[in-house]
Amino acid sequence: MIAVVYSGSRFAHWKIADKDKEVIDIRTQGINPFFNDEKYILNLLNKNIKFIHNAEKVKKIYFFGAGATSKARNSIIHDAFSKFFRYSKIFVYHDLEAAAKATCDDNPGIVCIMGSGSNAAYFDGKKITENNYGLGYAIADEGSANWLGKILIKQYLTNTLPADFRKIFNKKYDLDKRSVLDKVYKQAHPNLFLSSFVDLLLENKSHAFVKDFVKKGFSIFMETYLVPLREQYGEQLPIHFVGTVSANFEDYLIEVAQEKKIEIKSVLKEPIYNLLNYYANKN
Repeated sequence: MIAVVYSGSRFAHWKIADKDKEVIDIRTQGINPFFNDEKYILNLLNKNIKFIHNAEKVKKIYFFGAGATSKARNSIIHDAFSKFFRYSKIFVYHDLEAAAKATCDDNPGIVCIMGSGSNAAYFDGKKITENNYGLGYAIADEGSANWLGKILIKQYLTNTLPADFRKIFNKKYDLDKRSVLDKVYKQAHPNLFLSSFVDLLLENKSHAFVKDFVKKGFSIFMETYLVPLREQYGEQLPIHFVGTVSANFEDYLIEVAQEKKIEIKSVLKEPIYNLLNYYANKN
């Protein structure tokens, strides 16, 4: 058996295949080594009966995730998985690698992630070219669920939301300044709290405020990351987006791109399906 895992900060999607047949499809809480330690990961695995029953059968695991950006962070995931899946070889990669493999195959392109967080990079057909993007939820993640939640809650607390949308917000959430600041600055995983507000935006996608708000996030992302990558590596390169936010708001994403005379070749919500096929054919 082989397992492929694609994880953001909120959720992780697992697919386990026996030869070329998918046998297990599981969604769990996200695994991000920036926030989660080995104990957290082992607790998560030990809570799932399907993992427990198949742990010794899995021979290879390909993990792709946000936060897997250094040997030290990758070792957190590798060590935890090695203790649970004792007979498996573990491979840990950054989520940009997943986006590239799922969309570009072996061809050059620009890959963009727009999910819990956001990132972008040039893929030369073999590997991702390193850059200074991917600065995390505190100072970057433009256009992502985290960024949208962060700006939305700021507008709520500063009373700058449109009156009608503020009523919608209040109907769904019971929040005040003290509770928000406590969740952001004192409690664990503030990125999960912030990114959860994208659910409200999706529920009210047709609202004029939501459309303008989401499009602004996409515009900032493109100007900050996508436009410079195109200027550096070539405007003829195909552009691919991966992630729940880009897929759930694909029509707004395409609108912003067209306004900037940018053509997006594909938008893929969940790269794990392509990844499973990719690795199933190699094992």
